[in-house]
Amino acid sequence: MKKYIQSLLVFLCCSLLAFGQGKKQKYDIAAFLYPAYASDDPRLRPFWPMGIGEWETVMTMQKRNPGHYWDRKPLWGFINEADPSIMSMEIDQAVKHGINVFIFDWYWFDGRPFMETTLNNGFLKADNVNKMKFYLMWANHDVLNLWDTRLAGINEENVIWTGKVDRQEFEKICKRNIEKYFKHPQYYKIDGKPVFMIYDIPQLISGLGGIKETAEALEWFKKETKKAGFPGLELQITIWSINMNYSGFDAGKNTNPENEFVKKLGFTSGTHYQFAHFTNVNEDYNTIMKSVIKEWARIDTTYDFTYYPHVSVGWDNSPRTRKSAVMKNNTPENFEKALRQAKDFVDSHPDQTPLITINSWNEWTETSYLMPCNIYGYGYLEAVKHVFINEE
Repeated sequence: MKKYIQSLLVFLCCSLLAFGQGKKQKYDIAAFLYPAYASDDPRLRPFWPMGIGEWETVMTMQKRNPGHYWDRKPLWGFINEADPSIMSMEIDQAVKHGINVFIFDWYWFDGRPFMETTLNNGFLKADNVNKMKFYLMWANHDVLNLWDTRLAGINEENVIWTGKVDRQEFEKICKRNIEKYFKHPQYYKIDGKPVFMIYDIPQLISGLGGIKETAEALEWFKKETKKAGFPGLELQITIWSINMNYSGFDAGKNTNPENEFVKKLGFTSGTHYQFAHFTNVNEDYNTIMKSVIKEWARIDTTYDFTYYPHVSVGWDNSPRTRKSAVMKNNTPENFEKALRQAKDFVDSHPDQTPLITINSWNEWTETSYLMPCNIYGYGYLEAVKHVFINEE
């Protein structure tokens, strides 16, 4: 009888353990989050004077362009994502549908952070933030007239703020992010290393003074991260043509200069931000995906770093520019097929973290969002759920 009870207890413990493991999501599905949909952030007012961030561009599209085909509306309304109660709802919906990481577009202009209220006041203060991981993509591009629809058609290349920083400013940024974000318990890590993604490499190099200087600065960043108690830094490059080679880099006799360039800078992984960065998006979604899969395979054989597959929901930035390349037939059904292809890629690379990135949670003005809308309802979110929750 005693042995029977002992066996039963062992069985129950093992069953509970298996159940607990089964509840853990197998894949990390990370959606980029563009933090411009915030109310009462004074630094957003010069671009969107209504005080609701870039919702203003969405809300006024038909008024500015009567009869234009683009007429999207958010089912949750023009919400303030810097409100922790709103973000709590978004976290619940994201996790329910299989998104368990937000990659925050993170900005630093004019010597200080920009658009941080969604992250600091919304996400980090949400009462359920423990359900969700996050990491930063430093969007270190220039700010042009494009954000302000009143100026978008007037000298679109005019630089309002530059994304370049010198070494002193770079160190200030890194030290701040290590303390403020990397040490947060919800910050996303791979093998214990905080993940930090950089968007624009030419801007980084230009600001720091050259490739050698940039490599030294990034190596310093890694050492500072280790000093803070982490095993290292997972330095992630945004993969697109402008980032993968540089005219000032001498690869010598090496037959793979792109790979050597990325290694020289010290990047250890990469992913994409948007299909528009590397293929013609003025096409049918299924045609685009053929190019995407070829790109995944090319990266996999070209570079030594780890590639995490990326899937974009769509592309159409008409709300900002009126005329745009337009991704066609990017239905939730076709998006779901793309997610399955990304899942297959991950499954074929069992030695790497099962991370997939998606553009995006809320890029409304580029028409690449998971959030529910008047056209597809919850279709895109349901597509993620079908692939990564229902089939677990």
